[in-house]
Order: sequence, then structure tokens, then C-alpha cells
Amino acid sequence: MRYRYLAIDAGGERVHGTLDAATTEELENRLARMGLDLVRERTGRFAAFAAWLGGMRSRRHTVSRRELLDFWFQLKELLRVGVPLQEALRDLYAAHTEKSGESMRRAIGALQEGIGAGQTLSQAMQAEPQGVFRPLFIHLAQAGEASGDLARVMEDMIAALKYEDDLLGKTQKLLIYPAFVSVVVLAASLFLFLYLAPQLKTFLRQMGETLPFYTRALFAVADVLGAYGLHLLAGMVLSALALRAWLSHSAAARLYRDGLLLRLPIVGAVLQKVALSRFAGAFALLYAAGIPVLAALAITREIVGNRAIRRALAQAEEAIREGSPLSTAFAGSGFFPVFVVRMLHVGENTGALDVALENLRYFYQRDVNLVVERAERLIEPLLTLLLGALLGWIMLAFLGPIYDAISHVAF
Repeated sequence: MRYRYLAIDAGGERVHGTLDAATTEELENRLARMGLDLVRERTGRFAAFAAWLGGMRSRRHTVSRRELLDFWFQLKELLRVGVPLQEALRDLYAAHTEKSGESMRRAIGALQEGIGAGQTLSQAMQAEPQGVFRPLFIHLAQAGEASGDLARVMEDMIAALKYEDDLLGKTQKLLIYPAFVSVVVLAASLFLFLYLAPQLKTFLRQMGETLPFYTRALFAVADVLGAYGLHLLAGMVLSALALRAWLSHSAAARLYRDGLLLRLPIVGAVLQKVALSRFAGAFALLYAAGIPVLAALAITREIVGNRAIRRALAQAEEAIREGSPLSTAFAGSGFFPVFVVRMLHVGENTGALDVALENLRYFYQRDVNLVVERAERLIEPLLTLLLGALLGWIMLAFLGPIYDAISHVAF
């Protein structure tokens, strides 16, 4: 049952929030483990519906990378100045309102509850019911607890999140302009094809002019869109839904799609570099934190984001489990670039695998940044040329015959 509650923390501050509990006693116990004293609670007439709606909202509104970055940064700073972990989490919980970050607030509350019940931070992260904290960060927290250097591990988490946030921002910036221009041009083109072209076609037929090829081609496209536009739209929608259903129910289809994406010209190379950058960064963090190689591979396999690369990592993991060296296992998969295999081989021979992994991470992060920046510089003029050609064809097809018709009118 979903309860809305009013509680008081150790400093006497009023705290409002919501929690799921079977009874009022369970709610009071959960709040006590979070360091809060229950003042009053209520469920409301439509508690069951509110709980269902809350569950739907929580699935739609997950915790963003920016929220996680802010959380780890603030927690690290509070721990650095000597604030106890439980008290730091209590302060962060109070700072998150339900409107500004309800999902993050619930996650912090779950951490408070777990630590209040005697769990470590990594155990509380793993038990958090929303799945906010990735396995990568859970294992890093375990390593930090084992080494007694949790603050340094948090700095690694923050660095990883900053890099992902920066890469996402660059990618969004790269896509926003083309998407906006494409939507505007598509809307204008549909208006010309569906509304203006039929009227112009009638006018030119009445003038008795012989139409050039490019105008006849434009009218043919307009006729097809006018006669079968709804059918084409319905077909595209149904095809998209069928493809989505196929991908959601078939692991082989998802694997084939991810492999196909990596084989696309230009785009495939960028996607592969992004995935390898994420792999090298996560693997370097885990290995430097003392996580065994097989465990580190199992964790990084889940975060690369591409199933074809995930399968190659699984094959490498199996070869290592059978006794092959790391570089030999990666070379045997036939998937990873020669540079990756060579760096791993050097790291094994010199006993400095952590340095080799760090170099791999630096190389691919720099390479991805350069590729994105280069694409950002090229995409605007290329898009301008493409859209200019499209609009030029449309305007020439419309205005050319009109100009010819007017030039033949005798005054």
C-alpha cells in the first residue's frame, strides 16, 4: 500500500514523502531505519489506483544520468568533509523533492533504509528496488569498501558519468539540427506535393504547355502520395510495429540488428568506437579497483550496449576460463581491432595491464570525440546541399513551367 507521510528527522526538520508498506507499523519501522520519526500518514480513498499509477510513472520516469552524477558528487563531498554516510544520505534525501526528483529520492531512501538495517553501501545499492545503480558501480563500491578508499572510487564513478554525459550531449547536439531542418523541409514538401501540386497541374494543363521531365516526375510523386499516402503511412506504421514486436521477442533478431549496425558505413565505425570506449573505460576502472579479470569482463559485457560486441566478450571470457591469455582470447573472437589485441598483449607482457587498459580508454575516448567533432563540422554543409537540391528540384518543377507559360502569353 502506498502511504503519504509526514516525519521529523534528527534535526527536527519536517520531511514529506511517500513509501510502500503493508501496514502502518511497517511504515514506521522503515522510516526509523532511515532516521525519521513518523508524525502522521494517510493512504487516501484511491490508494490502490495511486500505487498502480505511481508504478507506471516510475517506469516512465527513470533516474537520469545527470541526477546520478549530482548524487555521487554531493555524496563524495559530504563524506570528504567528515559527514557520516547515514547522515549524508539523510541530507540528500531531504534535498530531493518529489517534483524535482521522485525516483532519485526513492533510491536514496532505499539506501538509507538498507544502511540503517546494517547493510554496506554496495549491498544497499544492490537491494535498491528500482535498479537505479548499475552493476559496474555496485562492484566499484564493493572494491572501495574492501580497500577503505570509497571516496576515490566515487571519483571514478563521477568521471565515468561525466564522460557519458558529455558524449550524450555531443551526440544530441549533432542530431538536433538535422532533425529540426528535416522536419521543417518534410512539412513544406508535403504541403507542396499534396496541396499546391494538384492545383498547379490543373493550371498548366489549361495553359496547354508541354511539361519538362522534372515537372512530370514531381507530379507523378504527388499523384502517388495523393492516392496512396494514407496506405503508405499505415504500411510504415505497421511495419515499424511488426519490427518492434519481432525485436522484442527474438534475441536472434536483436543480435542481427546490432551486428548490422556495426557494419553500416561511417555510422558503424562510430558505434564500434563508442562501444569499445565504454568497454575499455569500465574494464580499466574495475581492474584498477582489484576486480578479477573474469568478473570484470562479465560486468563490462552488460554495459557495452551492443549485443554483437557482448557476444564477442562472452566468447573471450569463455576462452580465458579455459586457460587462454587475455590477448589471445580477444584475438580468437575475430571481432576486436588489432590495436586492442596488441595493447592487451603489451600489458600482459609488461605486467602493467591496468596501464594498457587506461591507454585504450584514453585512445578511444579521444577518437570518439574527434569523430563526433568532425561529423558536427561536416553534417551541416552536407545537409544544406541535400536539402538545397531537394528544394531546388521542387521550385524548378513549379516555377519553370509557370515562367514558360507566362513568356508565351501575347500582350
